[in-house]
Amino acid sequence: MPNDYDLITIGGGSGGVAASRRAAAHGARVLVVEGSRVGGTCVIRGCVPKKLMMYAAGFGGALREAAGYGWVDVGGRFEMARWADAKAREIDRLEGIYREMLRSAGVELALGQARLAGAGCVEIDGRVHRAGKVLVATGGAPATDAMQGLTLAMTSDEVLDLRAVPASILVIGAGYIAVEFASILAGLGARVTLAFRGDRPLRGFDEDLRLRLARALEQQGITLAAGIALEALSRDADGYALQRADGSVLRADAALNATGRRPNTAGLGLETVGAALDRSGAVVVDEDSRSTAAGLWAIGDVTNRVSLTPVAIAEGRAFADTEFGARPSRVDHRTVASAVFVDPPLATIGLTESQASRRGPVDIYESDFRPMKTAFAGGAARTYMKLVVDGLDGRVLGIHMLGPDAPEIVQGLAVAVTCGATKRDFDRTIAVHPTAAEEFMLMREPTRRLPAATN
Repeated sequence: MPNDYDLITIGGGSGGVAASRRAAAHGARVLVVEGSRVGGTCVIRGCVPKKLMMYAAGFGGALREAAGYGWVDVGGRFEMARWADAKAREIDRLEGIYREMLRSAGVELALGQARLAGAGCVEIDGRVHRAGKVLVATGGAPATDAMQGLTLAMTSDEVLDLRAVPASILVIGAGYIAVEFASILAGLGARVTLAFRGDRPLRGFDEDLRLRLARALEQQGITLAAGIALEALSRDADGYALQRADGSVLRADAALNATGRRPNTAGLGLETVGAALDRSGAVVVDEDSRSTAAGLWAIGDVTNRVSLTPVAIAEGRAFADTEFGARPSRVDHRTVASAVFVDPPLATIGLTESQASRRGPVDIYESDFRPMKTAFAGGAARTYMKLVVDGLDGRVLGIHMLGPDAPEIVQGLAVAVTCGATKRDFDRTIAVHPTAAEEFMLMREPTRRLPAATN
């Protein structure tokens, strides 16, 4: 029986759309299957609306800071319903753009629930289609199994649809989603308690960033309820109650579950084609995104490699170039920049100090200061910058920053790290003055030199 398509992509998010368009550009007949809205998590219920909410929260601080610059009678009142309506219109517009990108590329779109029905066979709401290759790009979804009662709380999906700011909220978790929404909601006027069992938020990030982030969150008025295991969440007429292992109870009007995400693999029929899954439910793939099942590939968050939208896009394009364009390509997951949109934001690329010291001797360069704009207005917020440098050949192994414009600055410097720049390259680069970014060019002496770690 001939194939209906050369490629069927399950999932119409950023990675799936990028892979499908690139495959079509190489001449493939492509069908994308999407069970919800085209654009996926990032566009519809993730990165984009979250950053729009972050911008809204940032205006509160900007209005207060304006007084320090001579502005008078500056004030206002945030109405979340107005923001929500504007956000909905923007997401509708962006979804329309994604649909048009597929149409103009010659990619067909089918709305419905997809399930694998055998090698190269995809069932869509009862109808079976065949393809030479199948790509799974179904992303992830909020996890709800970290403790009893967690399903009572909002997730990152629902919090973006709020039409009023809660007076108080428990944010449960310590990853980037948790700290981002804790910071955003605090900026919009909520009393926020960030509850987690570890000592500091953002496990896995550089320790100096984690320390300064914790201070910045507290400066925002966020209560850090750290260091105690969380046991159960309940709800009554007065709101939400979070039971902790020491017997204490945290209460608030609302609760947000930000304990992590899980790959979207349930119900896809992966077991019927022999695709291996790891302990988290992610599709196991090799360097070319090929699964253990014949004719089946997977990209993006469903593979649990580096769960970032640009990575999913890069993986999708690499797959399409390799399989349909006769241009073999792989994604290097070792050096990927990332940002956390708190107030102030942080960004990072490369190795942490701890990771680098396990590989050999390292030199650490740091700068910690009040940025000009904040200092002039009498603010206390600080900017922190850090270079992790190979102690043998001077190559820059990691860049870490917390402060205004950190994501934009680190994005630019990510090119240098990817190209293997050395500390000497930074030293001989003429700084742009006055900027915060110039501090990365002006770090002349290391603050400490570390031998290779022994464990």
